[in-house]
Amino acid sequence: MNPISSGVPDSGSTKSLAMLSTRAVVGVDAVAVTVEVHLANGLPSFSTVGLPETAVKESKDRVRGAILNSGFEFPAKRITVNLAPADLPKSGGRFDLPIALGILLASGQLQGANIEGAEFIGELALDGGLRKVPGVLPTALACGRAKHRLFLPRDNAAEASLAAETESLPAAHLLTLCAHLVGQQLQPAQNEQKFAPVEGGELDVNDVRGQPQAKRALEIAAAGNHSLLFVGPPGTGKSMLASRLPGLLPALHPEEALQAAAIQSVANGEFLISDWRRRPYRAPHHSASAAALVGGGSIPRPGEISRAHHGVLFLDELTEFSRSTLEQLREPLETGEVNIARASHSVSYPAKFLLVAACNPCKCGFLGDGTERCQCTAASIEQYRSKLSGPLIDRIDMHLHLPRVSIKELQSNQERGESSAQIRARVDQVRTRQLLRQGCLNSQFSSVQLDLYCALDADAARFLEVVCDRLNMSARAYHRILKLARTIADMSAQDQISKVHLSEAIGYRCLDRK
Repeated sequence: MNPISSGVPDSGSTKSLAMLSTRAVVGVDAVAVTVEVHLANGLPSFSTVGLPETAVKESKDRVRGAILNSGFEFPAKRITVNLAPADLPKSGGRFDLPIALGILLASGQLQGANIEGAEFIGELALDGGLRKVPGVLPTALACGRAKHRLFLPRDNAAEASLAAETESLPAAHLLTLCAHLVGQQLQPAQNEQKFAPVEGGELDVNDVRGQPQAKRALEIAAAGNHSLLFVGPPGTGKSMLASRLPGLLPALHPEEALQAAAIQSVANGEFLISDWRRRPYRAPHHSASAAALVGGGSIPRPGEISRAHHGVLFLDELTEFSRSTLEQLREPLETGEVNIARASHSVSYPAKFLLVAACNPCKCGFLGDGTERCQCTAASIEQYRSKLSGPLIDRIDMHLHLPRVSIKELQSNQERGESSAQIRARVDQVRTRQLLRQGCLNSQFSSVQLDLYCALDADAARFLEVVCDRLNMSARAYHRILKLARTIADMSAQDQISKVHLSEAIGYRCLDRK
């Protein structure tokens, strides 16, 4: 006999139907799901309907063990569990807890339980313990919008507390949670925690010797959120420079931080509080598949570009990625989101990331390093670069060739230049200027905003026209130059784009020239 009820009542006093609320994660959204549990006379059985995948179907064994080991009776009835809506695929062990509670309610073992305005998620261990589940933050945010309480495993409590509007009630065991529902032992609500951005941890740009133009390009990329490609021989500092870019970006705003954390919660299974308001930095290996980069799977999961949302995606050895994989980047770079379609449903993931990439100029890597080591033919160079299609190059705002750094520069004891903190302070000012003026960063201009904020005088317009005609630049490249020049002008606190700003912007388009 358990401490909550006085035994299992007769079948005549048992309410055979129970309904509880929970949520399924679809993309980065948490969709409301109703768990309906019905007990009927007949041979004992347990069936689950409502498009459950394997882990959900296996919940019957976990639920049975958890109920028995918590001191309750498992009803010898015909048990039917319906997860509504029926056409929404359900995955994972997050439905264990509401299913178990539904069985206890339907069998009359939780008489007087208060489940009004409450939602439940959690995986059950065989001893009745509650184990953490993925996608808790989107669920907690959705509960807050619906003004519902959320009962969840204790190990998910810190993540759920990021949703300030949600009353989250953590529990370590099924029995403890049941005691709270019937009012015998109140579980205190999880208090909202205040998390501050974690300072430090990023690499400093002054670790890189030489390459002043590349450092300038990094600052421009950070200031306007412009994508960047470094091309150069091995050992010129391409990877070092790219890894320093996150340290030049300001901390995420709380709303952006919640969006980034929700994606990590869905992808990783949890969000690390130590990463709160820190820009994501993703650097997948060049062997990554298209699904790993963009997202996918039979049950879609976010890929690397979505996990870099509001952060940095670094693709080292860009030309070693398969061409078909790289082509998957074209739409996300343009639209800022990824749409993954399946026969029964489709999901969308946000993908507003800052792309920084690096590659060698040729197959051997030594083209243009000032020596005679490169023996590549024109045909092999063209074949090597053909993995980077014209449409993809067009969508990268800046491509810069990095020269070889001399040994004299490496051995120099002179001042290395500005630190990341100094550059980040300027970047923050430039970004604030852009947001106050147009409500977005320069790389995110709409066509109307481009005409409004990137207007040129007659002299500058004629100059850009001549350059674009001689280099056979596309309309997209023309617009990218305008956005880049607008950022360069903002860094100089200039309202008008001049020929000087345009010249510098054109200088960062080395792959537009043979």
